[in-house]
Amino acid sequence: MSLSTLKRGFTLIELLLVIGIIAILAAVVIVAINPTKQLGDARNAQRRSDVKTILDAVYQYALDNNGNIPTGITTTIKTICKSGVNVSCNNGVSLNILTGSYVVALPADPQSATATGTNYRIQSVQNGRITVTAPGAENSATISVTR
Repeated sequence: MSLSTLKRGFTLIELLLVIGIIAILAAVVIVAINPTKQLGDARNAQRRSDVKTILDAVYQYALDNNGNIPTGITTTIKTICKSGVNVSCNNGVSLNILTGSYVVALPADPQSATATGTNYRIQSVQNGRITVTAPGAENSATISVTR
């Protein structure tokens, strides 16, 4: 048998180099995608939607009730209690009056809501304006809407 008829396979070094290159490329792709940041951004999008939903429900209630906002909303920042919770949730405010007519259920933070609280905050600011915030925002985001 001559050397020209022998079939050569890959050497161990060649295989290790290919595996190493694939590992480096996979690591670069995972870092570029950054699933933790992507999931945090998705939860923040939900929080933005929830804050706007709560604020819209409060203003729709006020429109239907001669400009009166739900009782319990004061100039003090308060946690919004979950739907159906009639007991105090850490000095929070119950907006159960909004459920049914204005929202099906009060939205709750996708990650940090408690058994009684939504982890969204509400307060009345100057000139009858209302601010709703999401203190559990991730990735250094600030989620606050005032109308």
